[in-house]
Amino acid sequence: MTRTKTLATSLLSLTAAALLSLGAGSGASAAPSTSHGADASTVSSNPASDGNTADYWTPERMKNAVSGDVLATKALTRAQAALGLADLPVSPDQVFPGLGSALTTIEGQQAASPATPSPAVDRKANGGEAPVPHIGKVFFTLGGVNYVCSGNSVTSANQSTVSTAGHCLNEGPGAFASNFTFVPAYQNGVAPYGKWTAKALYTTSQWSSSGAMQYDTGFAVMNPLNGQKLADVVGASGVQFNAARGLAYKSFGYPAAAPFTGESLMSCSGTAANDPYNPQYNTQGIPCNMTGGSSGGPWFTGTSSAGYQNSVNSYGYGSNSTNMYGPYWGSVIQGTYQTASTAP
Repeated sequence: MTRTKTLATSLLSLTAAALLSLGAGSGASAAPSTSHGADASTVSSNPASDGNTADYWTPERMKNAVSGDVLATKALTRAQAALGLADLPVSPDQVFPGLGSALTTIEGQQAASPATPSPAVDRKANGGEAPVPHIGKVFFTLGGVNYVCSGNSVTSANQSTVSTAGHCLNEGPGAFASNFTFVPAYQNGVAPYGKWTAKALYTTSQWSSSGAMQYDTGFAVMNPLNGQKLADVVGASGVQFNAARGLAYKSFGYPAAAPFTGESLMSCSGTAANDPYNPQYNTQGIPCNMTGGSSGGPWFTGTSSAGYQNSVNSYGYGSNSTNMYGPYWGSVIQGTYQTASTAP
């Protein structure tokens, strides 16, 4: 496996000393492992204009933004429809939290009928969290619609890189987002560290060209704010690639669909297990019932936000889902990270 050292080194175990690191201002990184067969040539990117993006996101627009999980639902529906409706492990409209039982129609074709709703789950399984400086909400516009996801500041040579889900910055497949803004430590409409606008957006070409769920990760390079770089203000998390499967994780996000409001940070903890419904996606899931809006939130190894990040919230199954699934961060996603994190 490959790891990159966090900026907050005092929070890591002594074993980090033996790991290859990428510190602030350093361009050193490990060559991607060939075990997952890809390299940085798989990166897809798009410049983002600053303009008046920060001013665009008024408290009202932030409050009314639609969960970005809607976009992931469409991408997964397209991917599963390619297999043939009879081969679908589950009905597409039951895939993402907080979207109800409405049927999804893609390119004029109606999806299979909804599966029987699962029993209500105990929402107290999610833990409320105090704001974490480097974790925040992501706001963006696609197709004239304003969306919201979650994101995290990660260690990078440019000190300005945010991780999120691929569907939170690109339709998968389709256009890249506009008005992309990161609001670290958001809580109840307050932006204590300001609104950071994107300079450029990056994702895997597998996501941007075909919406491949196993590569549902993206990175945004942010503009400076008030003459300062993002990591200098809020800090950044270390990242890890090609790790062992089945690790213990703590994930974070801002679930916005009922019964949550999206106004505060939530978390889930558990040991990862392979997705039994769609093993072809190579994803892993942990016990979690966060709803829409939590997409793109970071997964940390261990039991706190001080661990290495090596996945993001990607999808769940149904409005009463008891598991959240995230992509395996292998060499393809590592290549995208390396390109974004070293971009000027």
